[in-house]
Amino acid sequence: MLSINGKIALVTGASSGIGFAIAKHLSENGLKVVITGRRQGALDEAVQKLGNGVIGIVSDVTSQSSLNNLYAKIHEQFGQLDILVANAGGGEHAPLGQITEEQIDKQFSTNVKGVVFTLQEALPIFGESASVIIIGSSASIDPGATMSIYGGTKAAVRNMVRSWVSELKGKGIRINIVSPGPTNTDSLKEAFGENVEAGLAYLTDKSPIGRIGEPAEIASVVAFLASDSASYINGVELFVDGGASQI
Repeated sequence: MLSINGKIALVTGASSGIGFAIAKHLSENGLKVVITGRRQGALDEAVQKLGNGVIGIVSDVTSQSSLNNLYAKIHEQFGQLDILVANAGGGEHAPLGQITEEQIDKQFSTNVKGVVFTLQEALPIFGESASVIIIGSSASIDPGATMSIYGGTKAAVRNMVRSWVSELKGKGIRINIVSPGPTNTDSLKEAFGENVEAGLAYLTDKSPIGRIGEPAEIASVVAFLASDSASYINGVELFVDGGASQI
């Protein structure tokens, strides 16, 4: 059991996939967990599956007012926030020559602006020794073909964190990035469309350990960075990808 029992955690974009796995792992380790998503139905279903007193609050990370409303509710109910997992994000594949303005705006709005405001608006309610974990992607250094915009947003997050670590000096807030590689989620499979089998075979072949990751594996790393066991880790980007981005 990690030393995070009884703390208050927020996981954004937690209705499914990696976010859901993170919320599950944290709640099973004794945290009081709040999850967010933009769709009430999906959020309600996730809360029911998670159990353990997990609370769902609809919120849009691209909206300051929506986030402020979220944090007001957390502050009213719990008094503070100890762990923030900025997981909400998404990407769209398009090669150079076919990239649209809408694709750029959507990805930067969620993956960059959303991360900025998710952290910034939480600052007033952080407890002592708060831990922030931002879910990045191995695409920040190895985006691959058709993923230039998505990879660009994740590289932007890395550089923002480098600045924030200095800006928050002395405030007791640690910020780290967990950057998963290809992970076995519905969104990954949907990205391949009708080419899902070939796509998964390519990723498996590329992996030095011969497989893609599982959401639970990402969740366990997040829980470690959230805990006091990682109390001297600050400002890192930890790649959880089986080594695929290093070759």
